[in-house]
Amino acid sequence: MTSPNRTPVHVILASQSPRRRELLSQIGIVHDVRPADIDESVWPGEEPVAHAERLACTKAHTLALQHPDAVVIGSDTIVVIDGAILGKPADASEAVAMLERLSGREHTVVTAVAVAHEGRTLSGVEAVTVRFRPLTRQQITQYVATGEPMDKAGAYGIQGFGATLVERIHGDYFAVMGLPLGRLVGLIRELGYEYAFGPVCAS
Repeated sequence: MTSPNRTPVHVILASQSPRRRELLSQIGIVHDVRPADIDESVWPGEEPVAHAERLACTKAHTLALQHPDAVVIGSDTIVVIDGAILGKPADASEAVAMLERLSGREHTVVTAVAVAHEGRTLSGVEAVTVRFRPLTRQQITQYVATGEPMDKAGAYGIQGFGATLVERIHGDYFAVMGLPLGRLVGLIRELGYEYAFGPVCAS
């Protein structure tokens, strides 16, 4: 990633998610990780899409204030079913309950991404429809026992064992993983920077 004068840009990912870090590395964006410590509570009456976008923007903006030289990327992913937001499960029993609710049904994965630099914050949202195949209680408990669901919205990860739970998706696969890469690159360009195909080291 380079500035208009072709100099490398310092990029910070305001997230501790290993999936997001892997995705940025996959497309050659060299970055540092600085998780944003913010309140992720849902505001009263806040709609799911607005909630995800607010958190992504807050993460990016918070770190941009601390690192004014950097381009900061923030992102937030939630799972929505029956109008309710499913975050990360608090324990194994909650993970089981979430997966039972998703079994054999469609839900929406909403991922918001924001890019902040020099007082500007740009953001966008991808909403992806995901359908689970019908799951038995034994399949659910076996999956939860792997530990994979415990740090993921909706209690599953499509890039891991959770791939076997999914019947089909309609939308951006990378948004389900936690970072819509096409949307991100568009925001970077809108901010005035250029995505370079291949790794560019920050100065």
